[in-house]
Amino acid sequence: MVAGEGTEHTGNNLEDQGWGATRAWVEKGLTEAERIENVSRLRGGWTSEMRRLDICGPGGRRSLVLRSFVKPFYVRHAEGLLTREAAILRLLGSTDVPAARLVAVDPTAQYCDHPSLLMSLLPGTVRLGDEGADRRAELLARQLLRIHRLPVTAEARPRTYQAWTSPERVNPPEDTERPELWQRAVDVIRREPPDYRACFLHRDFHPGNVLFTGDGDGLRISGVVDWVETSWGPADLDVAHCSTALALLHGVSTGMQFADLYVAAGGTLAEDHASHLYWRLLDALAFAPDAEKVAVPWREVGRANLTPTLLTRRLEGYLQALFARYA
Repeated sequence: MVAGEGTEHTGNNLEDQGWGATRAWVEKGLTEAERIENVSRLRGGWTSEMRRLDICGPGGRRSLVLRSFVKPFYVRHAEGLLTREAAILRLLGSTDVPAARLVAVDPTAQYCDHPSLLMSLLPGTVRLGDEGADRRAELLARQLLRIHRLPVTAEARPRTYQAWTSPERVNPPEDTERPELWQRAVDVIRREPPDYRACFLHRDFHPGNVLFTGDGDGLRISGVVDWVETSWGPADLDVAHCSTALALLHGVSTGMQFADLYVAAGGTLAEDHASHLYWRLLDALAFAPDAEKVAVPWREVGRANLTPTLLTRRLEGYLQALFARYA
């Protein structure tokens, strides 16, 4: 999911879009004198619909973010997703990770029109342009390491990670000129997962889920969003996911450098190249054939050049680069 970048004004009514029950639920949690002044759609989401709610009252103005699952597939899984995100936001509230503050959650749509979660609005914007990508990648690596180092009790641990593809589910491009490359990559993930030292994973950490403020020497990460997939597993998998996204956004070399930035920041990855390659390919192959699932929200926030053809070419180049370094 991409959040915090680009809005579409929709007025101050949710009722005319079939959101009357959700509005009533939100208003029930406001102070007596507060009201919803404005509603704006946040562009760039894939799994859920995101809205910014501007609240006004005697104490001044504040803004909240409403996440609602509308697509049938995600509605079916909403209870687990939103319950997990609510628990993680509560956990992160006592850490230095810049995450939103949980306000309320209705994971089964008992009160809302759709399963929903209400949280505070974080400052900053998503930045996906090529300019400044190297500097942002350094900050991403440091932030990811801080997430991985969070101390979590056994009782508070999230679920064990889930793989997002398998050898049988990989969908190579139909018109690829490199079928042997895809077959080689698929063969790598046919093995049992390597042994790993587990840690706290964001699990969907990539530039579209990170907010920035400032520029130049003042550039800072101001927020990390979308904690519905938070898991317990190998640091290599989180690094792999961000690496793939960077390769697709900015080119193969940027994606290949991210693991080095993570290690330079103090992170530890699998010493065995074969094990690290497994995690990198397990993630990359889930984007096949053309990364359209992430490309749609990325294009919505300004990266119109990320065509299916370009993304497929970058994905194939990234697979080749992974073999060249780690095989």
